[in-house]
Amino acid sequence: MLAISVDNYIHSGIMFIMNSLNIKRKAMILSLLCEGNSIASTCRITGAVKNTVIRLLLEVGTACDAYQDRVLRNLKTQRVQCDEIWSFVGSKEKNTTPKAKRKENGDAWTWTAIDADSKLIVSWLVGGRDAGYAHDFMQDVASRLASRVQLTVDGHKPYLQAVANAFGNDIDFAQLIKVYGAPQDREASRRYSPAECSGTIIGKTIGDPECEHISTSLVERQNLTMRMSMRRFTRLTNGFSKKFANHEAAVALHFMHYNFCRQHKTLRVTPAMEVGICDYIWSMEDVLMMVETMDR
Repeated sequence: MLAISVDNYIHSGIMFIMNSLNIKRKAMILSLLCEGNSIASTCRITGAVKNTVIRLLLEVGTACDAYQDRVLRNLKTQRVQCDEIWSFVGSKEKNTTPKAKRKENGDAWTWTAIDADSKLIVSWLVGGRDAGYAHDFMQDVASRLASRVQLTVDGHKPYLQAVANAFGNDIDFAQLIKVYGAPQDREASRRYSPAECSGTIIGKTIGDPECEHISTSLVERQNLTMRMSMRRFTRLTNGFSKKFANHEAAVALHFMHYNFCRQHKTLRVTPAMEVGICDYIWSMEDVLMMVETMDR
């Protein structure tokens, strides 16, 4: 009998399982992940091995990121809203050691830009929340738009220089700053509930933004969709991401599902259909077919 290492044996077993999964079972696994199930619960429901689910997530998530990077271009968007949502990988920032930090553990912010009319997620970026990431994010947003837009962001200061660098004066830009009051209750409210918003202030502006469209409500609602649709974004859970690559793949898969597969209740079509990128609602099998096509 030929000698074989344990690692090679496990790897061979995983590849055998990956190849033996039919497209319907793969689609079920991905659908469960997109509907807020954790890796562990998906394994229990489908009977798939944990490593198989993770490998499938990484493969499909990477392909979804590349596909959307290619097709989300020259968008005839008129109004864009941007925001950042917090999560973490491995451990929260305050509990992350320098060694773990080098492995990309710690706080992970997801920057998102949404088309206010079609509800399409135009761009996203996973990383830190500093000026460097703000610059990269706004440069990417600008590269995907076909014409001048009205842009609204929150009070995060790095947006100011990032927007100016990416768009110059060719934009109608407004910063909506929310004013929060102190929570009335003590420890419980301070830990589990956000402070109550007592008002808003329109900050720095460029161009001539229309006041009635200065809002971040839609992108903040998308933040809720992300927390409901990805278990790793749920607060006070042990289902958080253990590796940064898994986190990025899950985000890319979520936005693929949201843009192409999930029918918007108000629009009655998907965001991708609304902007004319495709003309039918994708199934998860269609996503898998796209992945196989890109692998060829």
